[in-house]
Amino acid sequence: MTQAQIEIRVLASLSQIAAEDWDACACPEGADGSRPLDPFTTHRFLSALEDSGSVGPGTGWQPQYLTAYQGGLLIACAPLYAKGHSQGEYIFDHNWAHAYEQAGGHYYPKLQVAVPFTPATGRRFLVRPGFDGIGHSALLQGAVQLAADNRLSSLHVTFCTADEARMGAEMGLMRRSTQQFHWQNDGYADFEAFMRALSSRKRKNIRKERMQAQCFGGEIRVFQGDSLQPEHWDAFWEFYQDTGARKWGAPYLTRQFFDTVHETMAQDMALILAERNGRYVAGALNFIGRETLYGRYWGCAEHHPCLHFELCYYQAIELAIALGLDRAEAGAQGEHKLARGYLPCETHSLHWIGDPGFAGAVERYLEAERAATEEEIEILTDYGPFRKTHVEEQE
Repeated sequence: MTQAQIEIRVLASLSQIAAEDWDACACPEGADGSRPLDPFTTHRFLSALEDSGSVGPGTGWQPQYLTAYQGGLLIACAPLYAKGHSQGEYIFDHNWAHAYEQAGGHYYPKLQVAVPFTPATGRRFLVRPGFDGIGHSALLQGAVQLAADNRLSSLHVTFCTADEARMGAEMGLMRRSTQQFHWQNDGYADFEAFMRALSSRKRKNIRKERMQAQCFGGEIRVFQGDSLQPEHWDAFWEFYQDTGARKWGAPYLTRQFFDTVHETMAQDMALILAERNGRYVAGALNFIGRETLYGRYWGCAEHHPCLHFELCYYQAIELAIALGLDRAEAGAQGEHKLARGYLPCETHSLHWIGDPGFAGAVERYLEAERAATEEEIEILTDYGPFRKTHVEEQE
């Protein structure tokens, strides 16, 4: 595809792109050494997935990195994968796949612009500053053309930004709205300041849960940067395997992934571990962005009441406040997060389907789903845990 002397290339490995070139598009705000908005589209994170064998042959995630060059300069890129299934995406299209197969079509392989196994909103069309309009257009048109030329059923762009969803819709893709639960930092000085913003009943419930969690009989510690050690990953791998086996049948990430990010991304992570009798018994892994704390993985070797809530939600809130971050995201799904200070937020995806008849049916479904999602977010927000500003409540 050529557009205004732009060359589109599909690359099978990030090793074919220098890290500084990819990151000039993925996280230009980090050029001065500061944190990127999120670490998930950086060369180091995507390379860790690839180098560890978490994506690639046999995983159902085959890298097809989409790149746009102008005059030999990489002006835009996207983490694109050929998918042999719909696992590890968190915006579900299993029903679409089933319906298409029942009608005699072949839904897989499909193309997916996404960060594998990472339900965190962020930029998916990564454009070097100064090339915004032309870069976004080239990538989106290039991805659709790639799917069409190879007679693939569909293209999906998941957990993109609201601006990307708007631009994609303007270019003819179908827009989907889903929801997650995020904690918002309203300038809280500490956890107690956050608690004072909650209704009395919610405050009492959180205090009760935190007291129950502390009864596990050990100590909770947060490890960041240089304090992270290989033995911490040995313990966390045990937890992660257990969670992966129960949720997905097998873990998505390999053991090598954690060793790799330890070497390349220690400053981007905070690992919260619960230690009891000299042994780590539970843990939660967070990634740190410029504005957001991203809760990603949780697991345990022993069950203790409310320890999951403490490590994944309350400790994350405390850490986000301490780091001066605007929000904490706790991953996909979970209305139970509402009672713990996390409010519903809209998430976005884009979809292209080659079959016109099937595309029409999906579009009608998405219209109804968007209306339902908007209504649900409004209801849940109104039902949220925060006290009404005009009501003075006593503890």
